[in-house]
Amino acid sequence: MRRALTFLATATVVIGATVFVASPAQAHGYIVSPASRQAMCAQGRVPNCGDIVYEPQSVEGPKGLRSCSGGNARFAQLDDESRSWPATSVGNTVTFTWTLTARHSTSTWEYYIGGTRIAVFDDHGAQPPAMVTHSVNLGGRTGRQKVLAVWNVADTTNAFYACVDLQVGSGGTPSPSPSPTPQRTPSPSPSPSPSPSASPTRSPSPTPTVPGGTWAAGTAYKVGDRVTYAGLTYRCIQAHTALTGWEPPNVPALWQRV
Repeated sequence: MRRALTFLATATVVIGATVFVASPAQAHGYIVSPASRQAMCAQGRVPNCGDIVYEPQSVEGPKGLRSCSGGNARFAQLDDESRSWPATSVGNTVTFTWTLTARHSTSTWEYYIGGTRIAVFDDHGAQPPAMVTHSVNLGGRTGRQKVLAVWNVADTTNAFYACVDLQVGSGGTPSPSPSPTPQRTPSPSPSPSPSPSASPTRSPSPTPTVPGGTWAAGTAYKVGDRVTYAGLTYRCIQAHTALTGWEPPNVPALWQRV
């Protein structure tokens, strides 16, 4: 009996140790809008990214670094400036959206262009929500810019890193097309009375928003798009490209039930 108990105790310890070793590190997150480099890789928009494709939320390294990879050799592709990183067209003020798969208490969020810190947000050690947004002014910069965003965890020596490529002030929102000028039909006679055959022009009724079908990962959604999921309808309230795990009920910062 004692030998059986000893065996069970040993097995429990071994299994527990195995689970502990296999468990991923806690506190993960990355920028999803505008899409960061790791988001671009996870979405398949940049090929041959290596391990980052499977864990875009894991770019973690010591605080104080200024690299897209966070000094992690597994994610060195993120530092490769020779790659064709797509740049998102934006204005001079940009809303950055983080998704956090584990919400660690936070000291600060920092944003850099080159060696200059352009914004900092102090959480004073609070635990953030699952989706975090920051409005950042780029200080009048134009053209292609690379923003390094840093999430400084409060109770460890580490931070999470994300680089976002932007095209500032070029290729932005196009000017609206001018409305066509209605053609006037000349009156057949100088009589002030309208021609009996003339029918009044009626303005077309506005086209209602049509649901965008069933929600699907990998689809780019814009504000106002509607989808169905699990028999319910949701409206997009934050532009993004959907990923697995971001089903509408799970991310109220992105979808609103209607």
